[in-house]
Amino acid sequence: MPTRLNPYLSFRDQAREAMEHYHSVFGGELTLSTFAEMQMPGDPAEGDKIMHAMLETPAGLTLMASDTPDSMEHHPGGSHSVSLSGDDEAELRGYWEGLSAGGTVTMPLEPAPWGDTFGMCVDRFGISWLVNIAGAGSA
Repeated sequence: MPTRLNPYLSFRDQAREAMEHYHSVFGGELTLSTFAEMQMPGDPAEGDKIMHAMLETPAGLTLMASDTPDSMEHHPGGSHSVSLSGDDEAELRGYWEGLSAGGTVTMPLEPAPWGDTFGMCVDRFGISWLVNIAGAGSA
């Protein structure tokens, strides 16, 4: 297996909902494991929280996530973004529509000075996304 770099997102009680949403946007196979299923120590009231989620898409994207237990600090968003880029305009516009729905568009998906189409949004779960569609002649 080759080495892969995968975004791993942390949520406070929203990992299941967020990953199910991303599954509806990207398709693919979603696996969810709770703290109780993995027999993790901790507050039994948190047993239904997601200890590990992984979404693997037909396009080769992998996205992982978990819920942060209440006993641990959680600092959502702000210091990272997830970037999607490529030249399949229909695919990337579809991702954009799904990710920006219910969120905040911080930069509309439109032609950029460097010749590509680019946009930025924060989805309804507080995750920042960058989408770049390669323009004609982009390498």
